Amino acid sequence: MNLRAPVTLLDVAQRAGVSVATASRVLNGGDRVPRPELQERVKAAADELGYTPNAQAQALAKSSTNVVGILVHDIEDPYFAAIANGVMRAADERNLLVMMASTFRDSDREIAYLSSLRAQRARAAVMIGSRRTDEESLARTATEVETFLNSGAGLALVSQSGMPAHTIEPDNRAGAAEMARSLVRLGWRKFAVLGGPDSLATARDRRDGFVAALAEAGLQPLVVQAGEFTRDGGYAAAGELLDRKADVDCLFAVNDVMAVGAMSALRARGVDVPNEIGVAGFDDIATLRDVWPGLTTVRLPLEQMGRRALELAIAGGEPTTETFKAEVVLRESTAKA
Repeated sequence: MNLRAPVTLLDVAQRAGVSVATASRVLNGGDRVPRPELQERVKAAADELGYTPNAQAQALAKSSTNVVGILVHDIEDPYFAAIANGVMRAADERNLLVMMASTFRDSDREIAYLSSLRAQRARAAVMIGSRRTDEESLARTATEVETFLNSGAGLALVSQSGMPAHTIEPDNRAGAAEMARSLVRLGWRKFAVLGGPDSLATARDRRDGFVAALAEAGLQPLVVQAGEFTRDGGYAAAGELLDRKADVDCLFAVNDVMAVGAMSALRARGVDVPNEIGVAGFDDIATLRDVWPGLTTVRLPLEQMGRRALELAIAGGEPTTETFKAEVVLRESTAKA
């Protein structure tokens, strides 16, 4: 005897052409009501498929707390800390209680924390990180994201595109490309790229954008050096370049903390920045105010990105993607004599 699998909320959402979160708000209730036309589509799809709403999901959606969760890859990284600060300030203005956890770039830990927030009936969550390229972990994360939204909670992600939720995306590729063009205009020609781990899409996009813009000028990097997405990773990668006696005159690191580590390695080896080697980074983190020579970088509106992520998370609605532009900031670390 063949038994038909039970109709799920995902089936209804797909039939109606809406997100799982929207379908849940129509059928399970909650504090954010979709547009009338969306309600009609979802109810019609549910009737056609014979879907029965889950009583537990209905109760959960109607009893969410004032808690907002922040899941961040590495709170010690000034990039993530600045975005989280934006989320926290926006939450405070709305009298929301913030719970924050560092996932240490571990997808299993990220999924577990999101599941815990769902169990605690959090009103919303913001996930701040660098999207991984591993398809298996992406699929598991996407499943938990859908389950979280199905509970009636809101969600927004920063730098993690491809998920069925609101997304804030920095324009990594375009920003890195403009950095390459700016450095070429200054007269730099022999580049090395400290590219970070290839498993992180942010690192890969910045590396690829930089390399593509060099190609426009008929150039290519002499070296693309992988390394950890940290200050120590930049220090080690720059040291390896020096050990190899690579004939480069400018280093581009795909984030500022790697660039700061690279500058420390160069200084320890007696290499003058920028007179012997120029250095550039990406993000414009606040700690650069205490770095000398001043680091040339790509500025992102980090706190503004966090604020907007919180706004989208608590607003709900159909998933949207908003891109924040990057701006090149030239400082002393790439000044030509």
